[in-house]
Amino acid sequence: MLNRLIILIGSLSRVVMLLTGLHPSWINAAERPDLKGLQVHGFLSQGYIKTTATRNDVFGDSTRGRGSFDFREIGVNASYRPLTNLQFSGQLLSRQTGEDSKGGIRIDYGFVDYTAITTETKEVGVRLGRTKNPFGFYNETRDVPFTRPSILLPQSIYFDRARNLALASDGIQLYGESRSDWGDVTLQFVTGFPQVDDKSTEAAILRKNQSGDLTPRLSYLGRLIYERDGGRLRLAISGAQVNVGYDPAAKDRLSSGSIEFFPLIFSAQYNAERWSITSEYALRHIEMKNFHPSVDQSFTGESFYFQGIYRFSPAWEAVLRYDVLFTDRKDRDGSEWHAKTGLPSDSRFAKDLTVGLRWNITPAIMLRGEYHRVNGTAWLSTLDNPDPAFTDRHWNLFAAQVSYRF
Repeated sequence: MLNRLIILIGSLSRVVMLLTGLHPSWINAAERPDLKGLQVHGFLSQGYIKTTATRNDVFGDSTRGRGSFDFREIGVNASYRPLTNLQFSGQLLSRQTGEDSKGGIRIDYGFVDYTAITTETKEVGVRLGRTKNPFGFYNETRDVPFTRPSILLPQSIYFDRARNLALASDGIQLYGESRSDWGDVTLQFVTGFPQVDDKSTEAAILRKNQSGDLTPRLSYLGRLIYERDGGRLRLAISGAQVNVGYDPAAKDRLSSGSIEFFPLIFSAQYNAERWSITSEYALRHIEMKNFHPSVDQSFTGESFYFQGIYRFSPAWEAVLRYDVLFTDRKDRDGSEWHAKTGLPSDSRFAKDLTVGLRWNITPAIMLRGEYHRVNGTAWLSTLDNPDPAFTDRHWNLFAAQVSYRF
């Protein structure tokens, strides 16, 4: 495992150097005046997951033996600002999370950012390329372990099993910010194509890998954030219309169906010197049409979480969270789903109580540990758990993670 990590870090470094034309000794901008606007950063994390259940696997084979070490994140990002109002940004990411992701290198984001208007009170600009979706409070920064409130984000809002679908879009993002004495308002609007070319997204939407392929269609997403007192109070609303098609294979039992996903998230956060309180509430309407009578459906999901963080010192902080997910708000206990499909009712909901501790050993090294007590299996990956009949409704999850950044 260590050898694979070393090889992967070396590969990422070589790719970054090829993209930027840099020799390692040139990364320091002070040595190259013509590259004064260049910044290169990165991170590496290794996680451990152990679940206590019959077959509730998370990020690999976590129920058997000593648990799973198949949770690894490596990223290298660079930004270059040749002009005051022009910036190029990109990140290469390798992420291993069991069957959902095998650790290949992919472009996490890559875009050009042009700021058309900049004054003391407002800013207006545009980003072109693959940009992170401005969705909720944590979606844009969920890749970097140091910017997450816990090892696992609240799965009711930030699904890991369909992560790429929500993570970024290929297209155009317009943004604007207004600053005044009564607060700051930021508006972002994205139109582009979602990322659906991975087996985990297909399995999450269609319950298993199909012989055909999901195809992205033009989608829309927007977020409005209000902040007061330098971020002490933050309020946000996010919404999207995500459109996905299906290209059936030869002799496919499914037809050329379509998926329309309409999530709406309300977010609130209050930050004090030593503690923070965050809550988000989401409604997610999904329409699946023209696939097959056994697949076509229309329903509205509901989810929310309440989270508290307490900072004992700059080095230590604790998190406490209660996270709830209902796949169908009209069938919260999954009884109708069970009667219709014969699948377990607990696969349609999940209630997760989380307690965690973070230790910033140095500014560059972080160690985390957390415990989850879960009722329900709605956010379990169908790739790691292909047969829901063998999963347990009540289960525990223990997680640890060590992270390094530069």
